[in-house]
Amino acid sequence: LGLKDHEGFFRKMTTLILNEMPKAGYSSILNDFVESNFFVIDGDSLLVTCLCVKSFKWGQNLHFFYLVECYLVDLMRNGGQFAVVFFKDAEYAYFDFPELLPLRTALILHLQHNTNVDVQTEFSGCLSQDWKLYLEQHYPYFLIVSEEGLSDLQTHLFNFLIIHSWGMKVNVVLSSGHESDTFRLYAHTMESTDRNQSFSKENEAVIQSAYKSLIQHLEERRISALAPHFEHLKWNDMMKEACQTLFLLQCLWPEGSDIQRVLCVTSCSLSLRMYHRILVSKKKAAAGQKGITVVHSNCLSLQEVEDFCRLCCLCVAFQLHLPLSQRACSRVITCSWLWDSDSFLKMNKWCEHFILSNLNVLGCWNLNLNHVSDLYDEQLLKNIAFYYEFEKPHLNLGDSIRRDYEHLWNAVSHLVKEFDVGKSCNNSIMPSVGFIPMTSSVIDEFVGDMMKDLPILKSDDPIVPSQFKEKTSDELLHWHAQRLLSDDYDRIKCHIDEQSRDPHVLDFLKKSQDNQQFYGKSLESISTKVIVTQTTQPKEDSSGKKKKKKKKKKSFLKEDQNKDQQKDDLLFSIEEEMKMNLHSGIRKLEEYLTSCASNSVKFGVEILGLIACFKAWKEHCQGEGKISKDLSIAVQMMKRIHSLLERYPEILEAEHHQYIAKCLKYLGFNDLANSLDPTLMIGDDKKKKKYSIDIGPARFQLQYMGHYLIRDERKNPDPRIQDFIPNTWQRELLDVVDKNESAVIVAPVSAGKTYASYYCMEKVLRESDDGVVVYIAPAKSLVGQVAATVENRFTKALPAGRTLCGAFTRDYRHNVLNCQVLITVPECFEILLLAPHRQKWVERIRYVIFDEVHYLCREVGAKFWELLLVIIRCPFLVLSATINNPTLLTEWLQSVKQYWKQADKIMEEKFISEKQADKCLNFLRDNSYKNQSYEVRLVLCEERDNDLEKHICSVKHDDVYFDHFHPCAALTTDTIEKYGFPPDLILTPQESIQLYDTMAHVWEAWPRAQELCPEEFILFKNKIVIKKLDARKYEENLKAELTNWIKNGKVKRVLKNLSPDSLSSSEDMVKMFPLLVEKLRQMDKLPAIFFLLLAVTEYEFSLLKSLFFLNNSIKKNPKRAEKLERKLMYRAEYINFLENLKILEISEDHTYADVKALHTEITRDKVRLTRNGKELKALAQRGIGYHHSGMYFKEKEFVEILFVKGLIRVVMATGTLASGIHMPCKSVVFAQDSVYLDALNYRQMSGRAGRRGQDLLGNVYFFDIPLPKIKRLLASGVPELREQFPLSITLVLRLMLLASKGDDPEDTKAKVLSVLKHSLLSFKRPRAMKTLKLYFLFSLQLLIKEDYLNKNGNPKKFAGLASYLHGHEPSNLVFVNFLKRGLFHNLCKPAWKGTQQFSQDVMEKLVLVLANLFARKYIPAKFQNADLSFPQSKVILAELPEDFKAALHEYNLAVMKDFASFLLIASKSVNKKNEYQLPLSRIKFTGKQCEDSQLVSHLMSYKEGRAAVSPFVCLSGNTDNDLLRPETVNQVILRTIGVSGTQAPLLWPWKLDNRGRRMPLNAYVLNFYQHNCLTRLDQTNGMRMGQLLKCLKDFAFNIQAISDSLSELCENEHDNVVLAFKQLSQTFYEKLEEMQTQMHQNHLK
Repeated sequence: LGLKDHEGFFRKMTTLILNEMPKAGYSSILNDFVESNFFVIDGDSLLVTCLCVKSFKWGQNLHFFYLVECYLVDLMRNGGQFAVVFFKDAEYAYFDFPELLPLRTALILHLQHNTNVDVQTEFSGCLSQDWKLYLEQHYPYFLIVSEEGLSDLQTHLFNFLIIHSWGMKVNVVLSSGHESDTFRLYAHTMESTDRNQSFSKENEAVIQSAYKSLIQHLEERRISALAPHFEHLKWNDMMKEACQTLFLLQCLWPEGSDIQRVLCVTSCSLSLRMYHRILVSKKKAAAGQKGITVVHSNCLSLQEVEDFCRLCCLCVAFQLHLPLSQRACSRVITCSWLWDSDSFLKMNKWCEHFILSNLNVLGCWNLNLNHVSDLYDEQLLKNIAFYYEFEKPHLNLGDSIRRDYEHLWNAVSHLVKEFDVGKSCNNSIMPSVGFIPMTSSVIDEFVGDMMKDLPILKSDDPIVPSQFKEKTSDELLHWHAQRLLSDDYDRIKCHIDEQSRDPHVLDFLKKSQDNQQFYGKSLESISTKVIVTQTTQPKEDSSGKKKKKKKKKKSFLKEDQNKDQQKDDLLFSIEEEMKMNLHSGIRKLEEYLTSCASNSVKFGVEILGLIACFKAWKEHCQGEGKISKDLSIAVQMMKRIHSLLERYPEILEAEHHQYIAKCLKYLGFNDLANSLDPTLMIGDDKKKKKYSIDIGPARFQLQYMGHYLIRDERKNPDPRIQDFIPNTWQRELLDVVDKNESAVIVAPVSAGKTYASYYCMEKVLRESDDGVVVYIAPAKSLVGQVAATVENRFTKALPAGRTLCGAFTRDYRHNVLNCQVLITVPECFEILLLAPHRQKWVERIRYVIFDEVHYLCREVGAKFWELLLVIIRCPFLVLSATINNPTLLTEWLQSVKQYWKQADKIMEEKFISEKQADKCLNFLRDNSYKNQSYEVRLVLCEERDNDLEKHICSVKHDDVYFDHFHPCAALTTDTIEKYGFPPDLILTPQESIQLYDTMAHVWEAWPRAQELCPEEFILFKNKIVIKKLDARKYEENLKAELTNWIKNGKVKRVLKNLSPDSLSSSEDMVKMFPLLVEKLRQMDKLPAIFFLLLAVTEYEFSLLKSLFFLNNSIKKNPKRAEKLERKLMYRAEYINFLENLKILEISEDHTYADVKALHTEITRDKVRLTRNGKELKALAQRGIGYHHSGMYFKEKEFVEILFVKGLIRVVMATGTLASGIHMPCKSVVFAQDSVYLDALNYRQMSGRAGRRGQDLLGNVYFFDIPLPKIKRLLASGVPELREQFPLSITLVLRLMLLASKGDDPEDTKAKVLSVLKHSLLSFKRPRAMKTLKLYFLFSLQLLIKEDYLNKNGNPKKFAGLASYLHGHEPSNLVFVNFLKRGLFHNLCKPAWKGTQQFSQDVMEKLVLVLANLFARKYIPAKFQNADLSFPQSKVILAELPEDFKAALHEYNLAVMKDFASFLLIASKSVNKKNEYQLPLSRIKFTGKQCEDSQLVSHLMSYKEGRAAVSPFVCLSGNTDNDLLRPETVNQVILRTIGVSGTQAPLLWPWKLDNRGRRMPLNAYVLNFYQHNCLTRLDQTNGMRMGQLLKCLKDFAFNIQAISDSLSELCENEHDNVVLAFKQLSQTFYEKLEEMQTQMHQNHLK
């Protein structure tokens, strides 16, 4: 079949891809653990993407390579690991664009020779078996590919690549539409869904056939493309001609040369020879046609071609001698070459391609490829040609340029050129704008040192605000625009009046508190502690005390007698149990040891256990053990010996030592027995041999007792802690809190670092009734759990109106300002800290606890964390499990504390000197601030309390098997050589033994084999009790030895032997999922959490529902089951599981839970009225549950309580649990791969495995996760802190509001300056601080011009409204701009006169405007080509009404000019040295400027207007004026300035992708408002249900917030705008509630 026969399938393939585009998520494509995110870039997509950049002009090679390297550097900046793939077949797509063929080849050569990028060129095409194998072996995180090529045929090639990637379960990231800020890169991600995978599978044969026909067609086009230029010569002929030319040059220049000279000489020579041959051929043909005269008017003469080649040589000579700084000043020639020369230009490009493709024939010839990126500069060539064609050629070349030119021309031998080009043109220079003069205490202190060096405008300048005309609409004259608005705290719902004395309210509060305490008690079994303020002295009658003691003495004696009797009975029962069943008896024994406080009693119990184990071992060896010994009995015996020798040495006597020695002798550990009791008789060796385990004692302890090995623990109790004996690092934390110090605490998940938080809370509670401690949780899902834990841990009698614990999230608040312990999230705490009228409350804060502070370097919420850390003046605790550079964080925070130390000292001195009551600094009244320490300690804990073992689940013979995964198998030789072993890649003792055995097997003559043998290792030899620390040192020795093996090349074999076999297909794995759960239950690996990270589809809980619920439904009610099945069919991911789950029949009475143990109080009240309550209770009775962000709080609480109590033992969960939720388990199962499964989430989730105090070993299972992905998850390092750009226009406005409106001017000024001076970005980076100062000034200028601030920095009209909408910059500024212009008043006209209702048309237009501002979700530009079955208007949001559009354009233009002026001023202070080198390869284009050439001075004379743009982009004619173009500003800006176009508060009505195409907005909000149907939105707008619901709720919240703000600002309650927003808010909420009610009813059905 040919290409035309497959046109229908090409359309089908295109339609599928286009329909997936609205569903594409737009987010940061690199996560924090980027080492785990290996991905692949399609090289041709990279080439096409950079070619289509708006600032680029074809023919400017160096600019092109600059764009490529910038693109790759943005990806590599965070340590991203990727490969660039160029398919051989993809070259065929350029035969119609011969000028791109040498560019593509040069790109490959440049990346291979001048960078460390992994470039793959061996794959023939995307459907080849080699490529399929590569994907299976490496399993990339995603593939970056373009959705559109330079031609339809190339687009088809890209489509095949996308479809094939989906079929291989690889996600696709579109190369167009990328947007980067200073530290992030955003793009559209199209996930590989079941639908896409099935398309690839179902059409496999058609795909192969269509691809072959496409490649065949492209090969035919190659023949037709060559024919006009080389006539009868074929492809192979030209390759031979190119090789011959290179050989001739090699003979001419035996010493070697550089690529620029080589390509110039060879391509010109080859072109001239080929052109001469064609002319001769045409003359012969003409002579053969008698009587006919053939005139070739469109052909250049040979002389003209020679002239052109001469100019090419001269151009290369210019490139060789002119530095980039000089070339960037080149004149701009706008006209193109004459049409007559087009044929030869194409021929020349073909020749360049043939030459570059055959460079390998030069062998070891000295060829310098450094400047392969600068082979062609068309702008320079045109400039030279224009000079010689139209200007008088009277200027000298200069000696150096002339010498090189003659050298090149002599090598070519034939050169000539003559053609017509256009005239040069000058770009206008953008005028520089000065700064408006301004002053305030904050401005003067922060940027006063810079103001004197900046251009300042005079007061009579028309730009100064005093000359502005007010733009405010007349309708706003009665508005109190300067009024300070209420904030989110005031508006977030509070279910009850916290100050009410109503009995019903009090009763409700009591029940709520009891419920919280019950929730907290269910999470941890800790008794409530009564807190008494230290200043309170309880009065008691001393005589009464004595009487009480006398009365109780007898009862105490009686109680002691009862306890002794109960103890004896319990010990007897344990002894009997051990006789009947040793292992269950040992479990009871250990439970008793945990609860017992007496060492002497414990010792007796341990002896009892040892005797029972010894007896059981002898009986076992005499019976079943003759065939195969059960070493678990020996393990228990050695465990008892370890405990006796290590924990009770002072109690042990000689007889005990003799008995222990006897036990060791029976195990075959003769040397250990003799070391303990040399007098022990050996006896009959043959008789004792049958009891021996035949393993050395050291190997036995490491291999079989690894997780039982005793850890070094403190034995002396700490009087501050009653519940347990704290470790050394925990004691250090307690010391930190006692001394009012701050600390950065880095400890593994579940290591116990949170305990310091509760100790800190207790300290603050004891000190006074006024002090507040704030606990900042990373997500609202954790707030309720922490609050419940606090309520359970502490109780305190407080004055009326005060409570112990409060909570504050964006959804609710409770006792926020009257509590002593506030649990909140970063964004809400920021609201309180920046509110000028809440500074009195802020002064009460004594400690702030930041949990999971690694969110500081994450994409979402990072700006909140940084601001909070620098603005608080009290001590703090910073907690995290995953920070790679905690020292840097500590140093940064210490610098902040030093600032506060100085600020407090200055304010104290000022207070003492003034001694005036009206200027009293309130915070000085409190002794706690005087006693505060300004030290920041770093507290590290590197070891978990339990080991983690990793297992891979595989399918063999219709059964599930578990293969242990050795952590070293995740590494590569390169990783070990470059980075060493990741610090958190810890081996269990068993894994250390496995590593040693593998090393000994790989290298039989290993010199250190004996030294590192477990039995001979210095720390193990003749040691009865091997401790965990000894095993860790052994592990370190093995790792160091393995690292040394890199030189002998044996490491690769070791790692290969440790790696498990390849996994089975995922289809088999899915079918076996029910069996996996059963198998874990049989292995006693429950409770377990099964993580599935596709939270938006939420099929993770449907999976378990089907497993334990659907089977019964089918038995009892087939019709209902069929209906349920139909209802769930729209979930594509669910379809694959639905039938497969029926393979395992579960009996009616089967359950993982003890139904009798289910608390009726929980199951009855907790979830009775919630959406999924009935379902959750039914699942709970079978011991299973699910947990995700879409559940109600009560539903999640229900699952958490039952799971912690052990009543639910199987939970299907999403990433919600990764944020610190307390749900420890025995095992964690990663049951589904996802783009969200990165190494950070892996560490957070796997840390749940192994319950503290219960499990010595945690288990991690990988189910249906590709092996390459598993390896990257384990091998990736912990992320380093990455700074963010800390400022925004709105933040500057909020800071100025705080400084001017705060209760204490000195205090608020100090806080504002702390935020401005102490960003992580500027820490130890003075250049960054200078940029931030300039950006601060730019922000002030803009705020003054937009009339938010006056010249003294004080707020003006609508500053409060813009500040309140701070989360939506720049939409907040645009909204206020529209409001001030009266556009909303023009729009919001009542339906008819005298009414306060507005028509549907007005409401829809208002929604359209607001959707353009606050619901901006972009769709890839290519989607606009989609052929849809419904109008595009339902998917693509319409543009703003004309008046709004014009106002927005005016706003953007003003902001853009100010931003460009800021960039111009900032560019003067940067060091441009680095701007003259490529950012990735670091190849420099610098040197001494050519001053002896008059021609150079003439051609490179345009130096103005190129101050703030990269010299590379100047080669394409870009100037400072391009800073005013939204589509080019990010591409042309100087990278050393340190800012991007995203820092300008611009809101373009559209966004342009890399190619300059408009990316439309999704119309989901308007579509919902018009049709009120979520299902239709899911189908048409391509957004999943959960995502849609969240976005619509956010939009409704924004409308409500705006409506409330307008009502507060306007004194006229009948104002049309106020009424319109009220109506819209009410209507939108009603539609949303109606839709949710319908969803709930459908769910119940």
